[in-house]
Amino acid sequence: MRHYRKPITSLLPVLLTALILVGCGNVEKPKQVSLAMLTESAASFDNTDVITRGIVRRFEAPLHYWIEDEDLNRVEVFPHERVALFLGETVLVEGHFRFSYTEGRRLTLTKIKRE
Repeated sequence: MRHYRKPITSLLPVLLTALILVGCGNVEKPKQVSLAMLTESAASFDNTDVITRGIVRRFEAPLHYWIEDEDLNRVEVFPHERVALFLGETVLVEGHFRFSYTEGRRLTLTKIKRE
């Protein structure tokens, strides 16, 4: 009795599809979080994608932009060129949050829109 063996190349599309489906399941959605939470628990949100809102503010020397709430909880926002267009406005932002004791709370934008 002969055993029929399929060449490995015929299984390749099935394996690639399985890997793609498994990989897609691991993508975490950004966490909706207030600026107060990002300020109070910055280390616990380090290296995560978040959605938050605030008013865009600027300081000239050194030039930097941030968003803040009514209690002055603040997170610096990058890139400056994208956020500068919204100066003085309330925005909803989505991006990658980082925290360090030397550089503070920073958010790199993926999305920004006026509220």
